[in-house]
Amino acid sequence: MTASMVKSQTKSEKVKTTDKANIKAPTTTITKAGEDENNSWRWWCLLVLVFTITFATRFYKVTEPDHICWDETHFGKMGSWYINRTFFFDVHPPLGKMLIGLSGYLTGYNGTFPFEKPGDKYNETRYQGMRYFCTTLGALIMPMGFDTVYDLTRSHEAALLSAAYLIFDVGILTLNQYILLDPILLFFMMGSVWGMVKISKTTASGQSYTLRWWLWLFITGTMLSCTISVKFVGLFVVLLVGLHTATELWLILGDLRQPIVETVKQIACRALTLILWPILLYVIFFYIHLQVLNRSGNGDGFYSSAFQSRLIGNSLYNASMPRDVAYGAVVTIKNHKTGGGYLHSHFHLYPKGAGARQQQITTYTHKDDNNKWLIKPYNKQETPNGKLQLLRHGDLIRLEHAVTRRNLHSHSESAPMTKKHLQVTGYGELGIGDVNDVWRVVTVGGKVNDSIHTVTSRLMFIHYLQNCALTSSGKQLPKWGFEQQEVSCNPNIRDKMAQWNVEDNQHKLLPNVNFSMYAPGFIARFFESHAVMLQGNAGLKPKEGEITSRPWQWPINYRGQFFSGNSYRIYLLGNPIIWWSNLIFLVLFMIVFLWNAIVEQRSKEKSSVMSLQAAAWLFIGWILHYLPFWAMGRVLYFHHYFPALIFNSMLTGVMFDYIIKNLPKYLQHILMGLMLSVIGYSFLVFSPLAYGMSGPLANEKNSTMYGLKWLSTWEF
Repeated sequence: MTASMVKSQTKSEKVKTTDKANIKAPTTTITKAGEDENNSWRWWCLLVLVFTITFATRFYKVTEPDHICWDETHFGKMGSWYINRTFFFDVHPPLGKMLIGLSGYLTGYNGTFPFEKPGDKYNETRYQGMRYFCTTLGALIMPMGFDTVYDLTRSHEAALLSAAYLIFDVGILTLNQYILLDPILLFFMMGSVWGMVKISKTTASGQSYTLRWWLWLFITGTMLSCTISVKFVGLFVVLLVGLHTATELWLILGDLRQPIVETVKQIACRALTLILWPILLYVIFFYIHLQVLNRSGNGDGFYSSAFQSRLIGNSLYNASMPRDVAYGAVVTIKNHKTGGGYLHSHFHLYPKGAGARQQQITTYTHKDDNNKWLIKPYNKQETPNGKLQLLRHGDLIRLEHAVTRRNLHSHSESAPMTKKHLQVTGYGELGIGDVNDVWRVVTVGGKVNDSIHTVTSRLMFIHYLQNCALTSSGKQLPKWGFEQQEVSCNPNIRDKMAQWNVEDNQHKLLPNVNFSMYAPGFIARFFESHAVMLQGNAGLKPKEGEITSRPWQWPINYRGQFFSGNSYRIYLLGNPIIWWSNLIFLVLFMIVFLWNAIVEQRSKEKSSVMSLQAAAWLFIGWILHYLPFWAMGRVLYFHHYFPALIFNSMLTGVMFDYIIKNLPKYLQHILMGLMLSVIGYSFLVFSPLAYGMSGPLANEKNSTMYGLKWLSTWEF
């Protein structure tokens, strides 16, 4: 009986245990579902709040001032050129300018406003659509930043504070509101990071190869391509996404539960969507760019003669001119290097201290009559009328400047900029000079008696007495030389920058031929465009009186930049509370991350703190978008720091949440509320920098900004 009772009791207990299990399981499921629903509801509420505040702050006074501000003079003008299909040169890839032009065209702008200089009134011009477009893309950065930080940390607080740091920075607001490349660049950069995080999240949840997964891969690839198609600094976010993807693939490879073929499949899918697809898109953007800009413009001279022959209205488009070059021809001579200019002269002399005070010889990238030269025999003033004599490899010649009637000349004086070279000048009167005007014309790879051809022959001009080669050194002359390029004579006659070609060729005794046969295809023009852009970027120098800056000044908000002066002032400057607290949290991250790494090493236990891992990737994003500028030789400006600032602001949100996470809930809420209140109030105080200031400057007591000039280097 006892055994029977025990048996019965055991059975009864089993039933009770089973019943309890059956009761508890649904309760747990309901609780988790309730939490997920609550989290989703909070996420949507916060996202709507972020959208509302972002668009309210961005579109307030977006059409003011109604005059050109800062670089609107460049990018508005380039948008006009797309509408008019006029070719131009710029150091940046084309996508941003194409989108500006498209937005203007779709909103009724006809592309006729000249965009001459900052301060010019728009009057009846329909510029608003271009500003609205740029502002919309700039405004979308904030909700994307909010969602990115939330996916990285699963923390509403971190996401909200990161978004607030982006929304309430008056510097980002200023960059957002004008016809500039910066809001377009920052939008695509943020979209790339957003997509990167979405891919990681989708992969981690076991949804690889689903439609959602493929969609995010293609979105990210598109964003990467668009970023680098706006500015070459988009390469930095490409590196970030590449590093993150490589890390993720390494972890997949290290997962022993997965077969090796899974890693191969992941690599193949990501190579397709994050490498091949962006490259294809990038090429397509350039194809559209070159197809749209098919009319001659003021940027033609930066490109080769063959390239120019594809531009409607250019003197080489469907050109009919002599194939051969002869004595008595009036020609233009173009330096054959990428971006080389035309051999040029004008009535101005070299100044004292720059060699002999004779007529200046330069290269100039724009076409005008001062680029024209007459080819003459070395021992005669001119060729006999009615007699045709072709120019051949090895001939001795003189080149007479058509406008000033002075001969191309060199002597033993040093060149003004490149002291190891000899000076090249214009010398003589009415075409009569001396023996230092004689040059031997040599065709690269040519043979004796080879005739010289227009466009296709690569030429060198070797000075008869000094045995040096006419060259374009690539150095920019000072203001006395109108910032044109130096021409000198290099004793090293193997100098590759000493190669030239004849472009325009006029001779009444030679038959004309059509030059369409020399027009290059898309691939050749694609590669030449990049060579010219990269050279232009490397050669960017500050203009006289222009405010530039160095990378050390940016994070500390050392000095801003005027977008609009005079009575309605706009001043690009970061919100100092946000920028300086960003630096504090940047340092805190490095300390915490280092401490955590030491603790991990000593305890041999791997940390799984999600916030620190997220912060580490944001820190890498900041590093990649900031440190490379220290190595750049080109001119730099304050606005170059803003991509790095976005990563720093998101990092601040993550680190603040990480630091207060272990505090009591009520204290967390107090600190978060205090933080949001401080940056919100600081935005209100400094918002006139972005929305416009008038009246006295900040250092005068009756100024509305009095007391806010915390650094003497601030100029508002």
